[in-house]
Formats: sequence, structure tokens, C-alpha cells
Amino acid sequence: MLLAADDVGLRGLWFEGQKYFASTLNDECVPRENEILKSTRRWLDMYFSGLKPKFTPKLHMIGSEFRQVVWRILLQIPYGEVTTYGAVAEEVAKTLNVPEMSAQAVGGAVGHNAISIIIPCHRIVGANGSLTGYSGGVDKKLELLRLEQINIEALALY
Repeated sequence: MLLAADDVGLRGLWFEGQKYFASTLNDECVPRENEILKSTRRWLDMYFSGLKPKFTPKLHMIGSEFRQVVWRILLQIPYGEVTTYGAVAEEVAKTLNVPEMSAQAVGGAVGHNAISIIIPCHRIVGANGSLTGYSGGVDKKLELLRLEQINIEALALY
């Protein structure tokens, strides 16, 4: 995994080879330790130990206003639960005070999430419970859901 942070917050958390890998990095990024990276590693250690972290590292979400609205809604999905693109689209519509929002537009924003796991795009499933695409790979999505003890047998795997 690759982590990237600036003085504002965590900018990226990617699986090696993930779609849009390191997309929020620029030439000014240099390898150095900071408190945000330390906090993120503590969060990840807890998470991968099967615990629900009680804090969220400081985040620096880089994207359009629409994408940031979607990502903030994803942060509200509880550990160990899943929701659908359609349900997220309804929340986005309420937040933006518009009559409706397309699940496909939400899917585009979800797919461009640069802070995997912490912004839990792995908790989004299709309307029928299908494990639709995950930029880190559906195999990783399955493992993350299992780690959170989500009953994946109840979901449509195809």
C-alpha cells in the first residue's frame, strides 16, 4: 500500500496497481514522515487487526465539490455494514438540494476515491447486492468485507 499526506491531511491510500494509483500526487510530494502518516498507520493497524478504529485520520480529499460530497457520505457508512449506490445517490441529492441524483454519477465519484479503506468505498454494493467493481480489485473488496464480518454470502457475488 502507498500512503501520501501533506500538512493538511491524508491525500491518498492506494493498493499497489489500483486504478487511479497515486493520482493525487504531484512533483512537489517528497517522502517524509509526519503525524498524519503515523496516525494513518495506527488506524490501519487497528483495522487490519479486526478492530473498528475509534478515530479517523485527518483527511485532505482532493476532488470536485461533487466528489467530496460523495466521499463525505461514504465516511458515514458504519463499519460492518454495506449500502447501495442508489442509497448514496439519494443522500447526495438531499445534501445538494436537488430532486434526484444518478447512481452512475455516484459510482464515478466512488471510483475516484483516492483514500481507500478509510473512505469506505468497499462498503458500496449494487442495487441487487452485487459486488460491483472496486478500484483496488473485487478480490480485495471481498477481503475487506470479510474482515468487517459482513455476511458476504447474503450478497450477490456476480
